[in-house]
Parts: sequence; structure tokens; C-alpha cells
Amino acid sequence: MIVQNATPILLLALLAITFLQSGYDKIKDWKGNVEWLKGHFSGTIFGNQVPLALFIILVMEIVSGVFSVAGIIELLTKTESTIGFYGAILSCKTLLMLLFGQRIAKDYDGARTIVIYFVPAILAVYLLG
Repeated sequence: MIVQNATPILLLALLAITFLQSGYDKIKDWKGNVEWLKGHFSGTIFGNQVPLALFIILVMEIVSGVFSVAGIIELLTKTESTIGFYGAILSCKTLLMLLFGQRIAKDYDGARTIVIYFVPAILAVYLLG
């Protein structure tokens, strides 16, 4: 089963590592993240909403990461992964939210970086769908 599902397992591992580490970083340094993002989004529609927006992103990242881990476990024990599919979809939604924020902040290099993560996420949706 591992060999047959190697590609989706590796893609879900990438998503799990990406989002769980990012969520952990947000929790560990909440204050620092809020302060940095307030400057990043000053003068935008999110300027006064940074803590709420960061909390929403945090929840999305943790749920995406947990679903991705659960999807790996499901792939290792079954022939399909509905949970992994939903994890990949949530990952795409999370990345689109991050992309939107970067575009609003006019951080085009940051937006470009998010697209790099979006490609494997959408591939996971395709393979698991």
C-alpha cells in the first residue's frame, strides 16, 4: 500500500509539515507575529484586523495539518483517503487566504512563495479526488 500511495503520502506529509510547523510558530510567538503583521498590513483593509485574521489562519493551518496527518494514516491502513482529500482541500483554501493577504499587502514575492506551496496542494486534491 505504501508504494501504491507514495505520491499522495508524500504530498500530504509536505502539507502536514508546512502547516503544523507554521501553526506551532504562530502559537509560540503570537505577540511577535501580530506585531510584525500589523506593520505588514498597515494601510490595508486588514490593518485593524490582524489578531482576528491571524487566529483564523492559525485554525485553518492546524486543521489542514491534522487532516493531512490523518489522511496519511488512512492511506496506510486503507486504499483511499477521504480525510486526506479534505486535508488537501483545506490546505488549498488556507493557501488561497494567505495568497489573498499577500496580494492585499502588495508583497508579491511572498505571494509567489505561496504559489509554490499551492502546486503540490492542488496536485494532492487531484490525486486524492
